[in-house]
Order: sequence, then structure tokens, then C-alpha cells
Amino acid sequence: MRPWRTLARRTLLSRLPWVELGEERVGLPDGREVDGFLWIRTRDFVGIVAITERDEVILVRAYKHGPRTVALAIPAGYLEDSEEPLAAAKRELREETGYDSDDWVSLGRFVVDGNYGVGTAHFLLARGAHKVAEPASGDLEEMEIVIVPRADVSEYLRRGEVVQLASAAALALAESELRSRDSRAR
Repeated sequence: MRPWRTLARRTLLSRLPWVELGEERVGLPDGREVDGFLWIRTRDFVGIVAITERDEVILVRAYKHGPRTVALAIPAGYLEDSEEPLAAAKRELREETGYDSDDWVSLGRFVVDGNYGVGTAHFLLARGAHKVAEPASGDLEEMEIVIVPRADVSEYLRRGEVVQLASAAALALAESELRSRDSRAR
């Protein structure tokens, strides 16, 4: 497989730091050229699957204007300039939920949309999460902290109560990681 070449690039909309949209003229490996191939950039973000010492998952319920619904999600947030994903995850977990953890595992780094770029999601698992403060997110949205048994998370996913792909993917990755660790411990 050979990569495409960018022959020309033009920004159509720039609302930094939130979003940039543009188009490119790209050269394909077989020599063809495609004009007007869109690209989108959004900020990179972290998503945290936080598990309490009692094997519960810490979720937030909030209205999300994109899908125009109230839904469950994992705590998440944007990386600040030059901030490392782990530092952002610790900050976001504390701001949104008031919880902290001393046991962090990376679940991976993923491009949100392979064709257009969009943003990069950094998913982390926080085990042994414990409350240390009251939430203070400063976000525009109202949030409710929802703590559910880990065994019930798949039912919330099946019922469609988690509507954001990033949250669903992170929850599945965390469950796979936890099961793998459980089987190795036996």
C-alpha cells in the first residue's frame, strides 16, 4: 500500500481551536488526481473509563447538542495545548466527576474518522477510582454523575443509552482489557 500525495491544500473554514475544514487535491498511487477531497480537524481529546474499587463504572449523563439528546457517556475532554493525554485524563476525571485514581492504563490512541482525519481520541482506564472532591467542570452543559455496576454497562449500550461512538468504543476496550487482566491473574 502506498500513501496518497497532497498536491494542494486549502482551508475553507477555520474556527480555531475548535474546528478547521478544508479541501485538498490529492495524487493517488496509480497516477489519478482527486480534486476537492475534504479534510476536517478537531481538537484531540481524552476519554476515561473510570472503575471504582467496588467494580462500578463512573459515567456522566448530559444533553449533547450534536445528537440532540440526553445520554450517558464516559468522562471526557479536550487536550489543552501541549498537554499529555494522561495529564488531561486526570484533570478531566477530577473536573467532571470529582474522582481520582492512582492506577491508569492506556487503552489506545485512535483517529476518529480515517477518511477525513477529524480528531484523535486517547482512551484511558482508571482503576480504583475514588471520590476526592466535588465536580467542577465549568462546562456549559448540566451533568449528572451516574455510577453503575460494571456488569450492567453492556445493557446500557444495547439499549442505546450511550450514543457517542467514542464512549461505546472506550467502554468495550476497557471491558476487554479488564477481562484479559482477570484471565491472566487466574
